[in-house]
Amino acid sequence: MANTNEELFERTPIPQAVSKMMIPVILGSLVMVIYNLADTFFVGMLNDEIQSAAVSLAAPAMLAFNAVNNLFGTGTSSMMSRALGTKDFKTVRESASFGFYGSIVFSLLLSVGCFLFLEPLMILLGAQPATLQATREYMMWAVVFGAVPSILNSVLGYIVRAEGAALQGTLGAMSGCVLNIILDPFFIMPWGLGMGSAGAGFATFISNCVACGYFFVYLFVNRSKTNIRLHPKHFKLDRKIILGICGVGIPASIQNLLNVTGMTVMNNFVKSYGAAAVAAVGIAQKIYMVPMQISLGGTQGIMPLVSYSYAARKSDRFKDCILFVAKLMVPAITIVAFLGWVFAHPLIQLFIDNAEVVAYGTLFLRGFAAGLPFMLLDFLAVGVFQSVGMGGKSLVFAILRKIVLEIPAIVILNTLFHESGITYAGCVAEMVLAAVGVILLWKIIAGMEKGEKRPL
Repeated sequence: MANTNEELFERTPIPQAVSKMMIPVILGSLVMVIYNLADTFFVGMLNDEIQSAAVSLAAPAMLAFNAVNNLFGTGTSSMMSRALGTKDFKTVRESASFGFYGSIVFSLLLSVGCFLFLEPLMILLGAQPATLQATREYMMWAVVFGAVPSILNSVLGYIVRAEGAALQGTLGAMSGCVLNIILDPFFIMPWGLGMGSAGAGFATFISNCVACGYFFVYLFVNRSKTNIRLHPKHFKLDRKIILGICGVGIPASIQNLLNVTGMTVMNNFVKSYGAAAVAAVGIAQKIYMVPMQISLGGTQGIMPLVSYSYAARKSDRFKDCILFVAKLMVPAITIVAFLGWVFAHPLIQLFIDNAEVVAYGTLFLRGFAAGLPFMLLDFLAVGVFQSVGMGGKSLVFAILRKIVLEIPAIVILNTLFHESGITYAGCVAEMVLAAVGVILLWKIIAGMEKGEKRPL
């Protein structure tokens, strides 16, 4: 079947093409952040630092979902878009099927593993006797039961966007997010079911199930217009497809596991300052996720366009797409970072009325905000590496960020400046990686312009 979005990929002017791919993904990312903030906001309204800490402590486990999302979402999307660029529609269909069934198997394994080892996992994440029960209740719904629908929802979004249907892919994610925001207060607050943090996890589980339902309906209705096939007969253990998906997906997955490691290390340092500090870093991280997801959405949203242009050897379109995003987003994120620094105190205060938590949160949010412009350039570089099948470069970046730079910086800055310096570790890492990323992007663009050919 021919690609129904060939006009978008090949002939639509870059500003319009990038906008069509990027804006829906950014909006979807923002809605997802809002729904994550909704958990923090409504649990924070209880003014119970134990309940707020439970949601914060579970964040690394939720982030671990992204390891599977990236393995089968990022990897499959890159493979599909590159295959579209060479008009290999059989590979598109089989890649989509492999990504779908692979994500189901791996998310089930993750769910079972979390259930069997929930107690030691919570302790590893930084839970203490006071926060153990609340963390367990939240994680049972959000992680143990929620792994499959959460991961499948995300992977289906990647698969749909790979064909250029960015808006449709975003609507799926948004449907679950909006429902989650509606359900949160009813499940969490005393005037509703009064489940506290457990209610936040339950609302997340239900919402992701609904989002998966949206994608199944969309694919059924559009079955004659898409190359995406989820019937088991299209599932093939083809070496080319496995290597193509895993070559991008595994490094992206490892990158997210290292992000979980970094967050876990930070939580374990922060917990030495008490439950208020743990709650504060969780709130600061959720606020920080707003500009972070805008950056990630903008850079990930253009991946199908970059992949297609690379595979089709359209060097001018490839370069113009990357430069357009950089010129548009770097100034915007710099302004957001400045505002986040200036208004850190009132932003934290929106989520909890606790002076100690607000004081810690202000320090933490300012540290996170400082690295935002550099992080955007890092995301753009990694997104291009993933788009063109250079998974090894994105893996090197992940190792440099967490193992070589950020985790040692956490230890050093905590020793020197205590809670005032610990969250600047990410800024230190991103500054170095942004410089390296710009150099490597320029080399890839130069290689394309010289007609350099790489395997897909």
